[in-house]
Amino acid sequence: MKKQYIRVRKGTEDICVGLKEHELSLQPRGEVSPAKWHLGHTTWFFEKIILEKYLEHFQCFNPDYDFVFNSYYKQLGKHLNQQDRGEISIESTEVLKYRKYVDQNMLALLESENSKEIIDLVTIGLNHEEQHQELLHMDIKAALFFENKHYQLDLAPIKNEDSQWFEVSEGLISCGNQSNEFSYDNERPRHQRYQNNAFISKKLVTKSEYREFINSGAYSNPLLWLSKGWEWLCENKITAPLYWDDNKNDLLPVSHISYFEADAFANYMGCRLPTEFEHEIMDQDCKQSSSLWSWTSSSYGAYPGFVKFDGALSEYNGKFMCNQYILRGGCVATPRGHWRPTYRNFYEPHQRWMFSGIRLAKDK
Repeated sequence: MKKQYIRVRKGTEDICVGLKEHELSLQPRGEVSPAKWHLGHTTWFFEKIILEKYLEHFQCFNPDYDFVFNSYYKQLGKHLNQQDRGEISIESTEVLKYRKYVDQNMLALLESENSKEIIDLVTIGLNHEEQHQELLHMDIKAALFFENKHYQLDLAPIKNEDSQWFEVSEGLISCGNQSNEFSYDNERPRHQRYQNNAFISKKLVTKSEYREFINSGAYSNPLLWLSKGWEWLCENKITAPLYWDDNKNDLLPVSHISYFEADAFANYMGCRLPTEFEHEIMDQDCKQSSSLWSWTSSSYGAYPGFVKFDGALSEYNGKFMCNQYILRGGCVATPRGHWRPTYRNFYEPHQRWMFSGIRLAKDK
């Protein structure tokens, strides 16, 4: 566990190597958190959830950090509003000192304690940090784009396959996680659902395919769009995906897509978006993550028999089960070993700064 702790914590700092002080503090819009805040928040998580409870005589690094680096845990006190995270005046050198202080105490705790309760919490903490590593890539890209700077994780070109469609057979299926390995509370429990015959695309939609959608006048055709999607498009004068570059390789998957855009494209193609369960069936067969998260038509909600994490961590997932849609499949920014076929990512339908793409489905 100590080796895993050191590896994950170092991985977060490695993502930020080379960024200047002002770049670590950039917050171009409310949904994007500064890199410096991620470095602090992931550290506060270990301090607040584990060290303050389990390490005897532990003293917090700075009591003010409870307000600054708490994200949304209401039962742990008041916190800075997300849109104000770019205003924190703490220098990155101080945040790194904070990380070092907490790491030293965490390693001391792991040296002396190995109860299942502590190991389970550390495991959640490390998975939480890996989630923030993906968020860091998203937020750094958004921050540098704001300054007209390039930030790109390499996406693999889409290969033509003899069989584009994965067949999902009709019948009672089992979904959700029952493994003894770590999974989030929102992936459980494993349960059964009835599935109709369907096909889901093995490949993501390419830039070339999406360019045809744009050139067809789709962004001015209300018949393709959900009502709220059309309102969003008109209000924000949306004419293309976020970060759209018409000069890039046509075989790359189209990325940084909102749910509204994904749904409209599926309508344009005479298809639909897959359900999260159809995607899970395919992922169980493929057993490897994709280069982009795929939007599904499934609203984010609880599985039958859902039980939240205990204590403060009860606020981890369940409280967000409203007005969001599920994405499946992992992406190029997902840390190695973090994704699994039952992993449920979720965002609001207008959001698109994450590494999201489109995978089509159709009924048999």
